[in-house]
Amino acid sequence: MQKSIPTLSRRSFLSGTAGALAAPIVLRASCAAADSGSLTFTSWGGTYEEALIKTVTNPFTQETGIKVNLIPTPDLAKLKAQQLTNTVDVDALLVTAEVAATASKQGAWEKLDMSKFDVEDMTVPPTSEYVTWDMYVGGIAWDANKYGQGKHPTNFAEYFDLKKFPGRRTFRNRPNEALEAALLADGTAPNKIYPLDVDRAFKVLDRIKSSVAAWITATPQTVSLLQTGEVDFSYTYANRIKETAQPGSGSSLGFSFEQNLLSTEKLVIPKGAPNKENAMKFVAYASRADVQARLFNVSPVVPNSKKAISMLSAEARKWMPDMNNPNNLVLDGAYWADNLEPVTRRFKEWVLT
Repeated sequence: MQKSIPTLSRRSFLSGTAGALAAPIVLRASCAAADSGSLTFTSWGGTYEEALIKTVTNPFTQETGIKVNLIPTPDLAKLKAQQLTNTVDVDALLVTAEVAATASKQGAWEKLDMSKFDVEDMTVPPTSEYVTWDMYVGGIAWDANKYGQGKHPTNFAEYFDLKKFPGRRTFRNRPNEALEAALLADGTAPNKIYPLDVDRAFKVLDRIKSSVAAWITATPQTVSLLQTGEVDFSYTYANRIKETAQPGSGSSLGFSFEQNLLSTEKLVIPKGAPNKENAMKFVAYASRADVQARLFNVSPVVPNSKKAISMLSAEARKWMPDMNNPNNLVLDGAYWADNLEPVTRRFKEWVLT
């Protein structure tokens, strides 16, 4: 199986650049060339890019005759500068939900042709400017050799229950995910989470603060601290635990799909894209169920296409949640686009006190 890409590092990078789009983007009359027989799309490199080429970009070229050039994801401040000077050199991007929402407010994205999508097949509905491509699954993990059935938490209420499940825990050193988990633990229904009751969330976090042994900044630590026994339970990601299940890894870590937080990534077309029509064809192609099934059979995250999930191998589906589970929560990137900066300041201060 392909190894997972460094998912959270890339998401953290993109989220951190959202503030760069602080002013509306005003494009002059476009001087972009007419659509050529190609387009440029962003990639994260490594094994992810290998899978992307094999399952998405090469088959797209074979079907349409349009060549796909892959480049690293640009800093969004650079993209903004390119848009202001009509020198955009990328046609489609994969960005976090927070970046998609923030840049949308600044007029950075082209409108999409919704007639080209099977909207009914999408777990997360599209907006007029972006469609969800994939979802990362956050949840609770433990060392299965130390904690058998009933001896470890499986949902957020149990993760916050120190009497029933005493032990050292982890959380990400940021408010998004932590505050949602706290409110779910306190009984808030997933469909009532947003807008966040921030004061209530911090009160709930107060209950377990003394048992959080590590506020994680580097995603691999969410797993390595479990493996070394430095923590008893960890908030981590299904694809990270799947890596440890590979032959020869020596690990026996469990992961709960009873309740999960789902972080989305979006496909967008920037205004000023030199090959806008080709990009639209590519985004529509990449959203198809058969295409997503090919990619996400080897890249361990969840496709947004409902039909694609049914096309996946039994091994791939084993590492995905039930998308009809009412206990799960899809994180709201638009909320964090508006609130990340002030809530982060409060969270950082709270962690240090």
